[in-house]
Amino acid sequence: MLEILGLIAPFFGLIALGFAAGRIVGHPVSGLAWLNTFVVYLALPALFFQLLSKTPVENLGQVGFIAATTAGTFIVFALTVGIGLWATRGDLAASTIQGFAGAYGNIGYMGPGLALAAFGTGASVPVALIFCFDNTLHFTMAPLLMALAGGSGSSVLKVAASALKRIFTHPFIIATILGVAAAVFGVKPPEPAERFLTLLANAAAPCALFAMGVTLALRRLNRVPVELTWLLPIKLVLHPLIVWLLLGFVPGTDPVWVYTAMLMASLPAATNVFVIAQQYETWVERASATVFVSTALSVLTVAGLLYLITEGLLPARPFLQ
Repeated sequence: MLEILGLIAPFFGLIALGFAAGRIVGHPVSGLAWLNTFVVYLALPALFFQLLSKTPVENLGQVGFIAATTAGTFIVFALTVGIGLWATRGDLAASTIQGFAGAYGNIGYMGPGLALAAFGTGASVPVALIFCFDNTLHFTMAPLLMALAGGSGSSVLKVAASALKRIFTHPFIIATILGVAAAVFGVKPPEPAERFLTLLANAAAPCALFAMGVTLALRRLNRVPVELTWLLPIKLVLHPLIVWLLLGFVPGTDPVWVYTAMLMASLPAATNVFVIAQQYETWVERASATVFVSTALSVLTVAGLLYLITEGLLPARPFLQ
């Protein structure tokens, strides 16, 4: 267990460092703008491009894996929205944000670095595939359900165009497409460009996690919402469990891919949950609290999951042997 804690400590330590800096220094959250620009538009895309461009092409078309992990995320999202509709007596907007809180993990800032540290370079392709398809799902569901909730009268074509624009202009997904294209056509950047990409990629995890910690520090936790009593178990426990069970029906899945998918599903609610809540002016304070508390609690739940995996207590294939 000490080895597991040693593995995850640097990652959560960077979040804690950013949190402490945010509380001590007290600069406004707008001061993070350029750091977030660097992370989102340069560092993480460089990381995704490097990982995918060096991947054998046959590993990129794992349809069963993509279907199982995306379906798992959708099931969790739909379940959480359903619970939210029951709890709020039909408030679709608030329930949609709760759905993101239960299904939208921190797969961008925390996922790549933690998965690569835990499982090595074999985790790179499943990380990129999960990120690409999970975000496609989220970017589609957000405008669709919020349009229905707001009764804005937006046409189906307008909603679809908005969703497609968000998907295909997202820098992570652009980098994923370029990385896959480079792998397919055997394109290798010249040595100076490769070193430049490596420099950017190496900065991705430290900068992203530090920025996340500062962001959490600057969003005060005024109260703990009652909704966390079901959102936290769903996000931190049920989501990885459902993904694990679904992948159990996909024959031939590499155990590293299974465990990577479980780790990605076990991550706390993404800071984008708060961003979406702000964008639609719905459930904002409680979304912030969900991100904060789930991140703190995930130190224990992620460590527990990795312990079960490394000790051989969690088989990669629950059904097919």
